[in-house]
Amino acid sequence: MAAVMTLPRQVSRTETGDRLFVLGGKLVWLLLLGVAVLLPLLAIFWRGFSSEAGQGGGLVAARELLTSDTFHWLLGNSLKVSLSVAAIVVPLAYLFAYALQRTLIPAKPIWRGLSLLPLMAPSMLPGIALVYLFGNQGLLRGVLADNIYGFWGIVLGEVIYTFPHALMILLSALSLADARLFDAASSMGASPARAFRSITWPATRQAVFAAFCLVFTLTITDFGVPVVVGGDYQVLALEAYKAVVGQQQFGRGALIGMVLLLPALFSFGVDAWLRRRHGDAMSGRAQVFRPAPSRARDACYLAIVVLICAALLLVFGMAVYSSLVKFWPYNLSLSLSHYQFEDTAGGGWLAYRNSLTLALCSALIGSMLIFTGAYLMEKTNGQKGLNLALRLLSFLPMAVPGLVLGLGYVFFFNLNGNPLHVFYGTMTLLVVCTIAHYLTTAQMTATTALRQLDAEFEAAALSLKAPLYRHYLRVTVPICLPALLDIVRYLFVSAMTTVSAAIFLYSPDTILAAVAVLNMDDAGNVGGAAAMSTLILFTSGSVSLLLAWASRGALRRSQAWRQSAPGQ
Repeated sequence: MAAVMTLPRQVSRTETGDRLFVLGGKLVWLLLLGVAVLLPLLAIFWRGFSSEAGQGGGLVAARELLTSDTFHWLLGNSLKVSLSVAAIVVPLAYLFAYALQRTLIPAKPIWRGLSLLPLMAPSMLPGIALVYLFGNQGLLRGVLADNIYGFWGIVLGEVIYTFPHALMILLSALSLADARLFDAASSMGASPARAFRSITWPATRQAVFAAFCLVFTLTITDFGVPVVVGGDYQVLALEAYKAVVGQQQFGRGALIGMVLLLPALFSFGVDAWLRRRHGDAMSGRAQVFRPAPSRARDACYLAIVVLICAALLLVFGMAVYSSLVKFWPYNLSLSLSHYQFEDTAGGGWLAYRNSLTLALCSALIGSMLIFTGAYLMEKTNGQKGLNLALRLLSFLPMAVPGLVLGLGYVFFFNLNGNPLHVFYGTMTLLVVCTIAHYLTTAQMTATTALRQLDAEFEAAALSLKAPLYRHYLRVTVPICLPALLDIVRYLFVSAMTTVSAAIFLYSPDTILAAVAVLNMDDAGNVGGAAAMSTLILFTSGSVSLLLAWASRGALRRSQAWRQSAPGQ
């Protein structure tokens, strides 16, 4: 009888705990997103339209900026560079992705790994390598008729930097193919070229546009490459950086940041509209496409892949080699003198330790918060309005360049009347900014993994009167551990290489390795900048390989239920 009397109390406690976990978790996540994403963006508009003296903002300043010949020159340069980079990168990335997904070339994992090298290093590294290759004292300076400093230097550096970003989008699009469509086209006598025009291109053109927009946005908002090889060829992103850091004109920086926000918002809006019109690429009855053997086709695509990977290896190999050369180009003996960062300006080993701290905190804390937030939005019922607000705020960082987000953090957290001002210049704020900057991609990864889980898991937990948080920790997290490790890897590498958002937020005690690369290059210590970039590259690569190995092990253990039983 006593057991019967205590049952309703246990059920009530479980329901109360579930409501607290769900509603409380969503409200906390909404508060965090509001502070980390929404308020800094609103601060940009407030600062840009504020007419405070000496700040370069206000409506009058905005009109003068937009009508000035200097702004038109900067805007024209930025558009010219961004369109040129996108026009070069997207076709190359499409050919590379097609070779990996639709041909039978050998050693595909090796080519794919090499293609992702630019993701492991800050954007300045390609520029530094180009200086050693084609600069005034470069190894291949006679190859180029003109100087590397200027338009073509920026274009080449940005092509290398943005190539893997476009490649990942196109790899995902080309991985989806229904073999039945190609069989039908073949049976009707269609040539491979006709099948490509009728089947492959319509299914991937939306991804091509998305890749074009992403490359365009990354290029127009990046100032790492222009700082190193831009020379007298100035662009808008570099002007925003100089306005805030060099001239302390925060209003002018905010106005330029608002201009840089426009192409990203336009690209994001058009891409979302195309996604809704495009619909699902494959049905549930689709059959896996396996390319037919073709020596001529595979030889052509292998040559393309080898040439692209050779170019990437040349650039990154040159960066590593230059970091080991004692005194370029007069003393080419190998030495580790450039790695003695304490003897040079720029931040030293403190910057590298700070980057490790930032990467670890962003990866561990960010993955936990993002995955939990995605779970609450995808796997719990009720609070539709709250869920909608959370989704909008979670997708907002995708349309905000890192440079613009960093400016927003300066304007919001640097206000003296803001109680959160105490975090300005601290590692805590750098962690928050990094997580917010890379939130959307991690959120999409978590959402994709969670949507693969049947809703019966939560139904079973409710029927057993098990608390939802316990089910989340004991069932959902172990099953989705591979995806969670992918989020950890993505956040770690992104935090190690980030410079656009963090450039405005560090203090002498919290300087980062990627920022130290920029400072050393400005000081003329190009060898030290190459050494720090190489250190970032090897750190990111090592951690990525370690987490990839852990992810495969977790996949075998957590997904063993998907495998067929012996003898079946």
